[in-house]
Amino acid sequence: MISYIRFLSIFVLILLISCNNTTTENSEITLAKVHDKYLYESDIKSLFTNNVSKDDSVTIARNYINDWIKKQLMLQKAEINLTEESKDIEKQIEDYRSSLLIFKYKQELIKQKMDTIVTDEEIENYYKEYSANFVLNHNIVKALYLQISKEAPEIDKIKRWYKSSDSEDLSRLEDYCYQYATKFDDFDNAWIPFNNLLIEIPVNIDDQERYLRYNKYIEPEDDLFYYFVKINEYSLKSTVQPLEYARLKIKSIILNKRKFTFIDELENTIYNDALNHNEFIIY
Repeated sequence: MISYIRFLSIFVLILLISCNNTTTENSEITLAKVHDKYLYESDIKSLFTNNVSKDDSVTIARNYINDWIKKQLMLQKAEINLTEESKDIEKQIEDYRSSLLIFKYKQELIKQKMDTIVTDEEIENYYKEYSANFVLNHNIVKALYLQISKEAPEIDKIKRWYKSSDSEDLSRLEDYCYQYATKFDDFDNAWIPFNNLLIEIPVNIDDQERYLRYNKYIEPEDDLFYYFVKINEYSLKSTVQPLEYARLKIKSIILNKRKFTFIDELENTIYNDALNHNEFIIY
C-alpha cells in the first residue's frame, strides 16, 4: 500500500506541478510547496483505502493537493493584508473552546441525570392547557389504501371487504392483498396528511374539506389499476390537532422545557456552591 501511494504521489506531483518531487532529510516525499509550507506524502496517506482504484486515487490526490495549495495561498494573503488586530484570534479561539467544552459538559449531564420520561398524563395536561397552539394547517386522515391490478381476480369481493368492519372480512382482505395488491397500507393506523394520500391516487379534489365531509370511500381507476381508499377518520385544517397527532410534538416541547430548567438549575447550583466556598470574588 505504501509503495502504491508513493507511486501515486510522484505521479500526481508530476501531473499537477510539473516539477521533480523532492525528498526531505527524513526521506519524506514532497508533493507540493507554497513559499515555506510543504505538503508531504505522509499527509495524504489516510485519504486512500485498498478498495479505491488507481484512477480514483489520482483524482482524490489531485483534488487534495489543489485544495491545499489554494488554502496556503489564501492564508498567506490573509497574513499580509489583515491588520494585527484582525489577526489576533486567540480570544476567539479561547471563547470557542470554552463554549464547546461547556456545551459538551451540559450535554453529558443531561444524558446522565435528566429525567427523560414523559408520562401520558403530562402530555394530556399540556394538550388541554395549550390546545390553541396545536391547530392544523392541513387536512389529516386515518385511512386504508389499496392499489390492485386490473388483472387481479374477484374485484367485487374487494369492494365489499375493504368497506367492512367485520374482522373476518378484514382478514380475507389482508390475505387477498398479500397475493394480489400492488400496495396495501393502513399507515399503522396513524394520522397522515390527506395530501400524502392524494399523491397515490388518480383523483383531483378542489375542495378537500367538502370532499372529506361527504366521501368515506374513494374508488378511482386508471388504465392499469383500481384504487380503493377508506377514510376511517378525518380532521380538518384550522381545527385543533387530535391529541394522538400532537403527541410527539408535545413530548418534544416538554423535554425541551425540562432541559432548559435543568441547565438553569445546574448553573445556579454551581454558582452558589462556588460562592459558598469563596471560589470567586466580585470587585
